[in-house]
Amino acid sequence: MPQQKLHLSNEQRLQQTLSPLQVRYFKMLEMSDARMEEEVRRALDENPALEVKDADDAPADTFEESAEQMQLADYRNEDDIPSYRLEARNHSVNDRYIEPTAVEADGSLMDVLSDQLSLTDLSETDKAIGRYIIGNIDDNGYLTRTPDVLADDITMAGGVEVSPAQVRSVLETIRSLDPAGVGAYDLRDCLLLQLKRREPTPEVMAAREITGHYFDLFSKKHYDKIESATGLNREQLRDAVAIIRSLNPKPGSEIGGGSDDDRLRHVTPDFAVEADPNDNLTVTLLSNIPELSIEKTFDHDTTVAAKPTRGQSEADTFIRHKRDEAQGFIRIVKMRNETLFRVMSAIVKLQRPFFLSGNEAAIKPMILKDVSALTGDDQSVISRATSGKYVSTPWGIFPLKHFFNEKFSSEAPNTSSREILTELKALIDAENPRKPLSDEALSQALAKKGYDVARRTVTKYREQLSIPVARLRREL
Repeated sequence: MPQQKLHLSNEQRLQQTLSPLQVRYFKMLEMSDARMEEEVRRALDENPALEVKDADDAPADTFEESAEQMQLADYRNEDDIPSYRLEARNHSVNDRYIEPTAVEADGSLMDVLSDQLSLTDLSETDKAIGRYIIGNIDDNGYLTRTPDVLADDITMAGGVEVSPAQVRSVLETIRSLDPAGVGAYDLRDCLLLQLKRREPTPEVMAAREITGHYFDLFSKKHYDKIESATGLNREQLRDAVAIIRSLNPKPGSEIGGGSDDDRLRHVTPDFAVEADPNDNLTVTLLSNIPELSIEKTFDHDTTVAAKPTRGQSEADTFIRHKRDEAQGFIRIVKMRNETLFRVMSAIVKLQRPFFLSGNEAAIKPMILKDVSALTGDDQSVISRATSGKYVSTPWGIFPLKHFFNEKFSSEAPNTSSREILTELKALIDAENPRKPLSDEALSQALAKKGYDVARRTVTKYREQLSIPVARLRREL
């Protein structure tokens, strides 16, 4: 039996730990300006020692009276001021003024379909089945479950046996409601529902035949095979395809303009970069975060008594704790703003040609290490500072990650992958839509422009641009 021995050993290890202040700084550095505003509001609510710096703290000789306030000061008292002067209408006194009213937003797809269903001559039982079916139609207008499964669900939920045939019968009524195409099983079914509502012209009938019997060929753009199978000539096929493409693949999206999240989702830039006539670039941090300060009653230590009572001791400890916490928060906010401005200024310096011209091809190879070398910040700080941040330029709004890209190759250190992507997109945009360029042809075209790009690399870049293969780009 082997012997077991116990022994002690000393080991020296160097380990880096982050202070709570650093951890909070890194978290706040990743936040967008909108999230940062929420963080500041939360801190103001939770910490009585923290407050927004009062405008009264400004120098006494600061003049901040607006032009409108100066005009109102010309009147002797408020009774002499005309009513239109006290109303922010942005109209002249002779304009017709309409009182604002609250308007209910468009209903959801479910509400719109339910309202139409209630106007049909179905029985109350069938209407109840119809409401259950509508509840299983997604925002795009597609039925998410089969009639057989719906029949089982309704039977179990309502305690009344419902057959799949009964569900299909009610479903046909729903499929006749507006918008056309709602209640479809799939894309092909959705397009057919819309085509059935069209006047049966020769072009529409051809579109029905293609969608109903040759949809796979159509989706793969095998137009030659469709011509052979249908007997249509090129002009007739072109007209039929144009009708199919005019249909809405997501009919449910017509109702309510999409979800609330989609309507409210927007990009708020964190920075603005502008150039003057002398090509001097100015970086502005677009922050709505107010200037913070320590509340006056927490600003100084209270006088400590020789023998403080327990209550006094606890109060002094509370004041010191909240003041230190507020000072730390103010310091982090300041550090965050300084870091963001420093990082953005470095990016502008490295990508100066783009910010002056707006030319995507002018974006140079740039990685985190390059920005770190200019700012002196660690690469992890650069990554956090650029995450989810946007910059407003005369050429549009861009995410900061847009400016980071690797060198295309060691043989071309000044050529970025972004430059290749720009050239590739330009070639595809300029191609003959009836004879689109293959990846091999695109590789050869890039070579003529001085870019030695292999076909496999062209394929990778084309996919990054979400551009389909040549066969699917071909038009009639």
